[in-house]
Amino acid sequence: MGQKRKSRADQPATVTLKAVAEHVGLSPGTVSAVLNDAPSARAIPEPTKARIHAAARELNYRPNFFARTLRRKRTYTIGVIAEEIGDDYSSGVISGVEACLRRRNYFFLTVVHRHDSELLRQYADLLIERGVEGFIAVDLLLDRAPSLPMVVVAGHREFDGVTNIVLDHDRGVSQALKHLVELGHRRIAFMRGHPNSSDSEDRWNAICKATQQLGIEMDPALIVQIDIEAASPELGYPFTRQLLARKVPFTALFAYNDIAALGAIRALQEGGLRVPHDVSVVGFDDIRSAAFNTPSLTTVQQPLGKMGEIAADTVIQRIEGQADVPSKIAIEPALVIRESTGPAPQR
Repeated sequence: MGQKRKSRADQPATVTLKAVAEHVGLSPGTVSAVLNDAPSARAIPEPTKARIHAAARELNYRPNFFARTLRRKRTYTIGVIAEEIGDDYSSGVISGVEACLRRRNYFFLTVVHRHDSELLRQYADLLIERGVEGFIAVDLLLDRAPSLPMVVVAGHREFDGVTNIVLDHDRGVSQALKHLVELGHRRIAFMRGHPNSSDSEDRWNAICKATQQLGIEMDPALIVQIDIEAASPELGYPFTRQLLARKVPFTALFAYNDIAALGAIRALQEGGLRVPHDVSVVGFDDIRSAAFNTPSLTTVQQPLGKMGEIAADTVIQRIEGQADVPSKIAIEPALVIRESTGPAPQR
């Protein structure tokens, strides 16, 4: 005989805010102010707040999201627009976004733009229809002012209502190239990023500036242009093979980013070259797999999780109308030296 199904009467009743108020002997208004962190809660003594929170936990009280939304005419939802979701760069940023929004009791919806302007417009409209109150975009070259508050991670174009979170590329590139020069490298190959990547132009300009300052000759035969979009080491593999096919010697390679660097290392090894004994390789980003590659990757570190948290906190500030929200937030990089760089070989 099958197990008897529970009736509705057998199900545990939902604990209401009124029940919490009765439990602590306070008015529903006072309890609501504390649990919703309303401005009026500032006048309530801390011991009283602690008692209310303890009672809510004891009774397993869960606030009614839809009631809160209707009451405040808010959805507490952010739209996150990423170039990819599964790649290490975007996932690192989104992890930081999630951590901050969870603490602030916000939700987020994620879509992928793939640098497709028409797809971007469709998804932006779709997110607005779903009631998002602001946007966080990752690796996006914005071409117009958005209709909602927005924060762009790796953003480089200024619009009203937008905060750009940008890395100091000059500092990061200079640190990496100084490291190679100190190891004796002069014949350095470079990968130039895909034009659709929002950091590509700024990073290349930083490379050109740093090579002049350090006296590094940029040989056109040692420069390759990435012209494919990929979220795997395939991004760097074929272009390193191009470099090797030119048979112009080099002792170091500065890849556009880490996934390109990992593909480059594979191509170099297949070409019979050892990293770093024959060729040193430097990446950019410090994605999760960089430290666990063989050899582990020397790279310019972007604090991706921190950038995501800053983006989430800033878009909430914009949504809630806080004053003096900056239009640009600069992030400092750091060079992480691992096994993929070593002294230049003597030839």
